Amino acid sequence: MHWIYLFIAGMFEISWAVGLKFTHGFTHIIPSILTVIGMIASFYFLALALKHLPLGTAYAIWTGIGTIGTVVFGIILFKEPVTVMRLVCIALIISGITGLKLLTH
Repeated sequence: MHWIYLFIAGMFEISWAVGLKFTHGFTHIIPSILTVIGMIASFYFLALALKHLPLGTAYAIWTGIGTIGTVVFGIILFKEPVTVMRLVCIALIISGITGLKLLTH
């Protein structure tokens, strides 16, 4: 169950990171409220996952999920560039997350 909590925390991290773009410096109220809710939920589920997972592993996976998700949403929503090097870097993050998952019992 702790891996599911970590995945949920990562999904909420993506939501608040992308949400920040829509807050326009916290000047738009609805996106700002949703972003803060996403932050709280992300930290809550990360805290649940940390009850059973090593800190370094959980934190690296949480931020990795968030990084990959925000890059993907940046490409889709904000037309950020898709380059070979960006894709290689995403692949490296995925391989690191996979390695940490496989090495943690």
